[in-house]
Amino acid sequence: MRHARALWRLLCLLAHGVRGLWTIKTRFPGWSTLEREQAVQRWAAGVLSLSGIGLQVNGAPLSAGPVLLVANHISWLDIVVIHAAGYCRFVSKADVQHWPLVGALATGAGTLYIERASRRDAMRVVHHMRDRLAAGDVVAIFPEGTTGDGRTLLPFHANLVQAAISADVPIQPLALRFADGVRGPTSFAPSFVGDETLVGSVWRTLGAAQLVAHVHVGTPERHVGRDRRTWAQDLQAEVERLRALTG
Repeated sequence: MRHARALWRLLCLLAHGVRGLWTIKTRFPGWSTLEREQAVQRWAAGVLSLSGIGLQVNGAPLSAGPVLLVANHISWLDIVVIHAAGYCRFVSKADVQHWPLVGALATGAGTLYIERASRRDAMRVVHHMRDRLAAGDVVAIFPEGTTGDGRTLLPFHANLVQAAISADVPIQPLALRFADGVRGPTSFAPSFVGDETLVGSVWRTLGAAQLVAHVHVGTPERHVGRDRRTWAQDLQAEVERLRALTG
C-alpha cells in the first residue's frame, strides 16, 4: 500500500511539475510580479497537497518585503513549505540550477544561486541579496548551509546575514518541523542528511500516510548595532526557541 501510494503521488507530482514549467515558459512573461509570486505560492501549495502533506503556520504572520527570512534546514521539502506559506526568493546552492525540471522551476521562481565553496561568490550573492532587499523583496536563506538531522541545529553561518545589515532591513526567523499528523510526533521521513539519497527521501515522504509541515514564525528583528556574527548567533537561539514551540 505504501509503495502504491508513493508511486501514484510521484506521477501526480511529475505532471504538476510539467504544468508549472509550462506556466513559467508561456504565462510568466505576460504576468505582473504579483501574479507570478501568487502562482509560485499556489504551485507550492499544490506540491504539498499532491504529496499528502498538510501545512500548519503558527506565530506572527510572514512579513511583506523588504525582509530576510532565516530558517532551519531539514529537507528538500523546506523550500516548498516556505513558498506555500508565502512567496520569497530563495538562495540555493548552484547545483540545483542544473537539476532536470527542478532547476528550471527554481529559476522561474526567482531563486538566487551561490557556489558555497567560493568565498568570492558568497560576496557576489550578498550584494545581489542586498539589491533585491533594497527593491522590497522577501529573500530566504538557510544559515546552517546544509540540511541537519532535525534534532539539533548546525551553527549558523553569518556571511549572508550581512545582506540584511547592508540593506538595513529586518530578519524574520522561522522554525520548521515535519510531524505524523497535526499533533503527532516528529517525522523524519522527509529528512535528507548524511548518506541519505534524494530518491530515498522523496520515496519515504510520498509513501507516508499523513505528514504535516509545521512552520512557526517569529517576530522580525533589526540588527540594532550587532555585527553579522553576533546577529547570526542570536538568530540561531531564536530559531531554537521557535523549534521548541512547534512541539
